[in-house]
Amino acid sequence: METTQKFRKDIKINWYRCKVDPKIMTELMQCSDFQGFRQVLGHLGLWCTTGILAYLAFEHISRFNWMWSIPLLLVALFAHGTVGSFLGGVACHELSHKTPFKTKSINDIFLKIFAFFGWWDQVWFRPSHIRHHQVTVHNDYDGEVVLPQKLSFKDWRFWLGLFAWNPEQTWKTIRTYYRRAVGRLDNDWFEFVLPEENEKLRCEHRNWARFTLIGHALLAVLFIATGHWFLIFIFNLGSQYCGWLTFLCGSPQHYGLLGNVPDHRVCCRTYTCSWLPAFLYWNMQYHIEHHMFPAVPFFNLPKLQQVIAKDLPPASCGLWATWKEILEIHQRQQTAPNYAFIPKLPQSTGTSVGDNILESEAALES
Repeated sequence: METTQKFRKDIKINWYRCKVDPKIMTELMQCSDFQGFRQVLGHLGLWCTTGILAYLAFEHISRFNWMWSIPLLLVALFAHGTVGSFLGGVACHELSHKTPFKTKSINDIFLKIFAFFGWWDQVWFRPSHIRHHQVTVHNDYDGEVVLPQKLSFKDWRFWLGLFAWNPEQTWKTIRTYYRRAVGRLDNDWFEFVLPEENEKLRCEHRNWARFTLIGHALLAVLFIATGHWFLIFIFNLGSQYCGWLTFLCGSPQHYGLLGNVPDHRVCCRTYTCSWLPAFLYWNMQYHIEHHMFPAVPFFNLPKLQQVIAKDLPPASCGLWATWKEILEIHQRQQTAPNYAFIPKLPQSTGTSVGDNILESEAALES
């Protein structure tokens, strides 16, 4: 298929990397089945708990108690969607790196579970994200994140998806999965990371889309046939609404920063937050650390941050402070679209590493 934009491979980047004692780094890179199970079971358990509460609230609505039971249902659905919105891109991101579990077969099982309920294209995402780590926000080379990014605060559909449910977006997701299921990519970046000559990968991609569509269709039919149709909103659509916290946590990763630079301290953002967002976000608020050392599992990123803190720019404390910074950048970009925030860096004491090393580490390959 002829594409209108050509992504390129003819680049070699020597990325800046903070110095870490090899013994410490060896410890930090250790995967753990215990930590993996604690995270995935905790995440899925919380999602199922909020789903059960929502379902029970729905089942007990009557003409005698609707004045308080319907608001209770809406609160439960809000909590369920908030947790569920992290199932796709967030949980599958780390599972795609294959770092949560020491036993890789277990990692792959949970990747498929999270991807199914999160409506996440895990087959495309893995090669895409490995490339993203290799050439982070370099124009014409990274199609996963393209700077400058835009925020659509004036679009009512944007707010509808954040705090309620946007059925138009759900329909677009289903329609996109159908196109992928019949082998239509219609996207320059997809064509690039799923090349036509790699028929095995493209077949896997089509099969995943088919599995997702058919699986959700069968679940929906089962729920309707058994009289429990409301479970469609719990399981089939449980990651499709109330994405406000995912947006708040995920948007700061690269927003308003400088692209085309071989230093993750400049093109990625690290911030701190309270324990619940950190848990749901799988510690990706430590985004500089993650990009600089992608083979370090999510549960060790706080330790890594402490080890290299003196060689990093100051991190904003909390989502409030982080978004204050982002909104200031957004305001400046209204009059200067190419403006990029450049953080103050300490005196550099690190070294450099080739993009091929980052590619290998992001894929967790030796």
